[in-house]
Amino acid sequence: MAPAHRVVDTEAGLAAVIEALRPEPVYALDTEFHRERTYYPKLALLQLAWPGELVLVDPLAVDVAPFAEVLDGPGVAVLHAADQDLEILELACGTVPSQLFDTQVAAGFVGMSTPSLASVYERLLGVRVAKGDRLTDWLQRPLTAHQLEYAANDVAHLLEVHARLVSQLEQRQRLQWAAAECELQRRRSRGPRDPDEAWRRIKEARQLKGRARAVVRSVAAWRERRAASLDIPVRYVLSDMAVVGIAQRPPRSRADLERVRGFDRGLRDDVVDDLLTAVKAGVEGPVPSSDESSNGGLDRDLRPAVGLISSWVSQLARDIELDTSLLATRNDLEALLRGDADARLATGWRAEIVGEPIRRLLHGEAAVAFAGDGELVIEERSHRPLR
Repeated sequence: MAPAHRVVDTEAGLAAVIEALRPEPVYALDTEFHRERTYYPKLALLQLAWPGELVLVDPLAVDVAPFAEVLDGPGVAVLHAADQDLEILELACGTVPSQLFDTQVAAGFVGMSTPSLASVYERLLGVRVAKGDRLTDWLQRPLTAHQLEYAANDVAHLLEVHARLVSQLEQRQRLQWAAAECELQRRRSRGPRDPDEAWRRIKEARQLKGRARAVVRSVAAWRERRAASLDIPVRYVLSDMAVVGIAQRPPRSRADLERVRGFDRGLRDDVVDDLLTAVKAGVEGPVPSSDESSNGGLDRDLRPAVGLISSWVSQLARDIELDTSLLATRNDLEALLRGDADARLATGWRAEIVGEPIRRLLHGEAAVAFAGDGELVIEERSHRPLR
């Protein structure tokens, strides 16, 4: 059965929603958006639910910027897998919720591994929802009844999920863990991407060395800036294949460029001139120093420990019913072993559960042992070697 909902497509309607949400301590929120044809994501629908109400706000008909008042207010915004939604809200409203509860993050603290919204609904509430319109065109108007039903389902049960998760987290004494993780997510930088780092998102570019790396960094940065200025995807400016080809054999003229595989011969002369200027800057500029190796600069003597400790962390996560990625990633382990000042495993609850046992292991105070059935444990070291 489709959840009851109403569409808000006027300034007066949005103002009434904002007024109704002012006193609400908790509200559910989701967005539908597209970014396939633009550099910046384009908001297509804003879904909101609070006790007794579910509304779908049409941002193509009404400016949603005034909704910032609700986001900045004291209410807790409940979202699922909120990262991209937060980016959209920051662009559309200029802010993000003052308090965030991400149900995907919270579910990880009760043993669910990066679950989809549908799986959270089914596992916690026994509710099954159809997901057939996930890849639909949300920018079309009018939206179909099926699209509106899909969008409404995304928030229809979020407040029930929130209540259920809060109860389970309190029982496990992990509510503060989840709250802290949600706060880190809320405060994470989602500003414009750094053009000088754009080359790192091109897989083949990361293998380049020396002068080729300097050129690929310069050309990728040029492509990123142009895409942002035109609000189009970077691939519409220049393909990844062309960026790498240019770096491998830097062109000096349009004729040289047209011999590069993947180059768009329809580019205007002024755009080509700008691109050649970027190539020249890479050729003549300083050669970037090589990045640290893939092990993150970890001391050679400690590298063998990473795999063993990773296996122990995975086992521990299963034992305590906590998503492994929330407990400790491989990067977290390497940061701790390197002694990074901002290592996640050096402070808070992670330090107690993971960081301290690893510290004792590295100092020879503990040892990793098989506990049977393939399980690993870190236990007190006997200092009695087998002979």
